[in-house]
This record gives sequence, structure tokens and C-alpha cells, in this order.
Amino acid sequence: MHEDWTVKPVRLPLIRRSCQECTSETFRTTGKFRVNANHKLLDVWLLALCTQCGTTTKIAILERTHVRSIRPEMLDRAHDNDPRLAAELLQDGVVRRRNHIALDWNDAWRLETGGSEYPEDEAIDVSVRFEAQIPVRPMRLIAEGCGLSRGEVERLVVDGRLVSAVRLSGKLSSDFTFTLKR
Repeated sequence: MHEDWTVKPVRLPLIRRSCQECTSETFRTTGKFRVNANHKLLDVWLLALCTQCGTTTKIAILERTHVRSIRPEMLDRAHDNDPRLAAELLQDGVVRRRNHIALDWNDAWRLETGGSEYPEDEAIDVSVRFEAQIPVRPMRLIAEGCGLSRGEVERLVVDGRLVSAVRLSGKLSSDFTFTLKR
């Protein structure tokens, strides 16, 4: 039996950064951009609000960039406050490093399994696909998708009844497959 599971984002992740006004460490963005022009140079920022005090912070996307070197569709999407553009840019490691931020994906994703029941005596092959680079523990996904506890999943790995080409401990954010033999 073969199954396809999908890890889908349900909202933009929280941004982990210290607030200058309070003790909060998280900001929430709705995908609003600010574009500022200084002659032929543009700045583009993604705006985020502190989850505790509401202070606005700017995540630098482009700084002092010549208008001709910016793709017109990207600039149009920023002017339109496209939340999908915000999601794409938050996934960009260069943007995260430049702004000294990390992403908090807790409660920002869901696992879609198709809702199938898995027979006790049959092996299943599962392909897990990520729609965004969401770091998740594979053990947690398997436990949630199969309706098992994490302890049961760990026992299945130790017994050799749960196998995968990738390491199941730690976190993954890319597609993987596994086989479960009950």
C-alpha cells in the first residue's frame, strides 16, 4: 500500500527576533511591505509586529537597490502586499541571516494524510512532501499521521519495522519516504 502525505503551511511563521520595546522574542507578519524610493534607489522591507506590544519592525529585503535591477513582477507583488511573496522571502536564508532572524513554525503547518486507515497486517510505503521548508521532526509526523505515540514510533524504529533512507531523529524540511511494517 502506498500513501502520499503533505506538510502544508497554514499561516506565515512567527519571526524570532528581540523586540526593542519589550521582552518579547517574536514578531508576526501579515505580508505587508513598505517600498521606499530615493531617486532611482529603492528599499523594500517586510513589516512585522511584536506579538506582545505591537511595535513594528522592518525586515530588510532590498536596500539601496537600483530600480532597474529589481524584477518588475517582484516589485509589483511587494506593492500588492502579496503574502506568498512574504512566505518566499522568509524562506530565503540570505534574508534571514542579513536580518538576524529565525522562523518559528509551531502551529503554522498541518499534515494532510488523506485520512486512510492502515491495516495491522500490511506494510505501507509513505512519501512525505513539504510545500515549504518547514523544519519538522519526522518521528512527530509519523506519529501524527499514523495515530501513534512518539514512543511507539521509536519502538518501531528500534525493532526495524519502520525504515527510511533518511535519519528519522532530528529535523527535516525536505521530502522523504519511509516504510512501516506492522
